[in-house]
Amino acid sequence: MDWDKLRIFHAVADAGSLTHAGETLQLSQSAVSRQIRALEESLGATLFHRHARGLILTEQGDLLFEATRTMSKTLESTSARIRDTEDEVHGELRVTTTTGFGTLFLAPRLPSLYAQYPDLKIDLMLEERVLDLPMREADIAIRMKEPSQADLIRKRLMTVNMRLYASAEYLRANGTPQTLDDLAEFRLVSQNITSAQVSVGTELIRRLTARQLRSSFTVNNYFGVLQAVINHLGVGVLPDYVSEDFPELVHVLPEIASGDIPVFLAFPEELRHSRRIAAFRDFVVEEIVAYRRARQL
Repeated sequence: MDWDKLRIFHAVADAGSLTHAGETLQLSQSAVSRQIRALEESLGATLFHRHARGLILTEQGDLLFEATRTMSKTLESTSARIRDTEDEVHGELRVTTTTGFGTLFLAPRLPSLYAQYPDLKIDLMLEERVLDLPMREADIAIRMKEPSQADLIRKRLMTVNMRLYASAEYLRANGTPQTLDDLAEFRLVSQNITSAQVSVGTELIRRLTARQLRSSFTVNNYFGVLQAVINHLGVGVLPDYVSEDFPELVHVLPEIASGDIPVFLAFPEELRHSRRIAAFRDFVVEEIVAYRRARQL
């Protein structure tokens, strides 16, 4: 099978348009169309349904697109491994983690990584969806539970608990809750229970909102919760690692906490020897160690 024709087919299937694929490949629409017709003739199958709004893959086209997508991921992985044989740490590294951990813990610490490796190009993808590392949707992940995907190298980094925090100014103006029942007289700031988050976080919020609250404010991520709390809006449910970077926060009702949330770092087995992966892994581990030491002081 002609590799060049497969490359053009993959671009067309991905774009859903001969014109857009031609722009990506820097080929004319007629040249792309000829290559697709030649591929269909060689396979004896129709790969696309053509209509006014674009192209739709046939059943046979879907099968071929799945194969070319796997080939593309494999080539990307091989390319990354070849680049990583060089002595210097540089190039793109796609990192995925949750919005909360990425904005509140990881991003503020990245300047020290760039200071050491200024030629790195980190693409930080913040979302609750678990990306498929073996299929190279990302190179490395930090997740709030142990990854279940096969062929991954994983390392447990730390344990997080959700706790209650408020600003000193808010507490001066409103007093400090002494018991869980007292919390009903304060404004609770938290993620909405319908937003994506770890289950123990949802359980704690359900527990806190089981009684009638005078006032509440909900948002769909922990960065929003933190911004509300440091701007004196109320008592917020936040991961305990924020106390290191925001020492002005006051920990209230210390007996109230969520269950343990394990934090894992994971990357594909095939990237075991990647210098960029090793540099990022070592950086994260060092930052976690420093965080733990600071907590013990």
